[in-house]
Amino acid sequence: MEDVLEVYHRPYDPQCPVVCMDESSKQLSQEVRPPLPARPGKVRREDSQWKRNGVADLFMFVEPLQGRRFVSVTEKREAVDWARQVKELLTVHYPDAPKVCLVMDNLNTHDVSSLYKAFGAEEARSLAKRLEIHYTPKHGSWLNIAECELSVLCRQCLERRIPDMETMRKEVMRWACDRNNQTQRVDWQFTTADARIKLKHLYPKH
Repeated sequence: MEDVLEVYHRPYDPQCPVVCMDESSKQLSQEVRPPLPARPGKVRREDSQWKRNGVADLFMFVEPLQGRRFVSVTEKREAVDWARQVKELLTVHYPDAPKVCLVMDNLNTHDVSSLYKAFGAEEARSLAKRLEIHYTPKHGSWLNIAECELSVLCRQCLERRIPDMETMRKEVMRWACDRNNQTQRVDWQFTTADARIKLKHLYPKH
């Protein structure tokens, strides 16, 4: 925990930007009957029945200090999918940064070994050398700023029926563009000193 908290209080460094990453999923729900549109005195009404139309997976990357986020919607979130997302992060979004400090949970796919499953050894090693990885502790997902950003995405964009992958991608990309245009930064206030007081029960007793 203290490791992640110290990372969050580093000054901004374009040579090693801090980026948080998390994953989630959203069930795609297709309407069986057309909704009744809103009209004066009446809200929009949806039929209680709907058709399951698969699941969309979401990869969220957030750079807290610069207020940038990158979201991808995929059909799967296996090891090679994570590896492809990391490659895009490094080569498309941060091509000039010698290193990227990546904060994420310790899911079994979130490991440099996944890069070797997706790419040849030389490319995988080249990508891995540009990563400085910091894992949030078990039961400490609240420390991941990307998880907080996913919560915002769900509240602002996904709390409704979305029928298919194409619609999901359009809606999520529009949301991310709006957030980035507003430069919605994250001002993380919780410190290591706070943790040693407020979370004293988590520390070993001597």
